[in-house]
Amino acid sequence: MKIGTPLYASATRIMLLGSGELGKEVIISLQRLGMEVIAVDRYANAPGHQVAHRAHVINMADPVELRRLVEQEQPHLIVPEIEAIATDELVKIEKEGLAEVIPTARAAQLTMNREGIRRLAAEELGLPTSKYVFADTYEQLVTGVKQVGLPCIVKPVMSSSGKGQSTIETEADIQKAWDYAMSGGRVSKNRVIVEQMIDFDYEITQLTVRANDTQGRIQTYFCEPIGHRQVKGDYVESWQPQPMSTTARQQAQDIARQVTGALGGRGIFGVELFIKGDEAWFSEVSPRPHDTGMVTMITQLQNEFELHARAILGLPVSTELQQTGASAVIYGGMDAKGIAFNNIENALAVPQTDLRLFGKPEAFERRRMGVALAYANDIDTARENAKACAAAVKTSQS
Repeated sequence: MKIGTPLYASATRIMLLGSGELGKEVIISLQRLGMEVIAVDRYANAPGHQVAHRAHVINMADPVELRRLVEQEQPHLIVPEIEAIATDELVKIEKEGLAEVIPTARAAQLTMNREGIRRLAAEELGLPTSKYVFADTYEQLVTGVKQVGLPCIVKPVMSSSGKGQSTIETEADIQKAWDYAMSGGRVSKNRVIVEQMIDFDYEITQLTVRANDTQGRIQTYFCEPIGHRQVKGDYVESWQPQPMSTTARQQAQDIARQVTGALGGRGIFGVELFIKGDEAWFSEVSPRPHDTGMVTMITQLQNEFELHARAILGLPVSTELQQTGASAVIYGGMDAKGIAFNNIENALAVPQTDLRLFGKPEAFERRRMGVALAYANDIDTARENAKACAAAVKTSQS
C-alpha cells in the first residue's frame, strides 16, 4: 500500500467515532503508521482528542450531525470505537461510497445492539449461548425471569462496560434491575435482555484479528486467550495467557472464527466467552479493541491497538505472545474534574510494572482513569504486581 503525509493532500484520513482510552491508543498506533486521524467524541478533551490531528464534539447517535461531519472531513476510513452511534446512517454512508466503515457498517449495526448479535450467534450460526429472552416492559421482564430461571442477568440491549447490568437473585430484585437497566442504556430504548446464569469456571476474551496475509487475502488470527475478572459487568483485572484445555481452546477459537467471519471486514474483535471444563459458550463480541485486552500492551509483540491499526490498513499482523502479564484498573475514587495522580514513583517501584493514565478530564468514583500493567514468569505474580501497582496510585483534587 501507499502511505501519504498527514495534513497534506496525499494523507489517508481516518475518523474515530469514540475517542476514549481505547481510541487514544488506536490513534497513536495509526499515527505511527503515518495516518491523519480525526477524533470524535461526545465530550471535549476526551483522551483521543488530546493526541489526534483534529478533534470534534458531536452527538454521534444523531444521524444528521454524523453525516454533516463525515461530509466536512471526508475521511477515507471510519472506525467506530463505541456503541452509541447512528449505525443506520453509517450503513448509508458506506453504501454511498463516502467512506469505508471498519470492520463493516453492518458489523457496527449488529454489535451495537445485543439483540442483533445474540440472534446472529444463536439463531443464524447455531452457536452455544446462554438461554435468553428480550423484554420491552417491566411486566415482560417479570415473565422473562420466570422463563430463564433464577439467578439470571439483566442488561440493556444497548450499553457497554457493564452499565445497566445487574444480577437477579430473587424476585425482589426485579424492579431494581429494571430501573438500573433503564438508567444504564447508551441509547433511549426500553429493551433489555434477560440471560441465564451459566455456571462457568472462568471467562475469557478471545481477541480475534481479521487481517490480510502477504498475498492480500483476509485470514483469521488469534491472540492467546485473556482471562479476566468483572465486577457488575465491568472489567477490573485481566491476564494473559489464560490456561485452557486444548478442547476448550479449539472450541473458543471456532466460535470466534464463525462470529467474526459472519460480521466480516478487517480489524480486531473482542469475543467474550464462558468456559466450563472443555465447553465454551458465546457471550458477546465487540468489533474493536477490548478493555480486557489492554494487558496486551505488556504481553504481545504487537498489542491489540497495533493489531487493529495494521488490520485496518491491510497490513500483515503478528499475534505473538512475548511474556505473561496482567492488568489492573485504576479508578477515579471521587467525583471531580481535573484530578491529580499521586505516589506514581512508588507505584512504578513495584517490579516489572508500567502505567497508562488516560487523561480523562472528569473523574467519578468508579470511572476507569488508568490501568496498571505487569509482567512476570507466572500469572499469579503478574496479577499481584499489577494490583499492587494500581493500588499504589492515589488520586486527589488538584
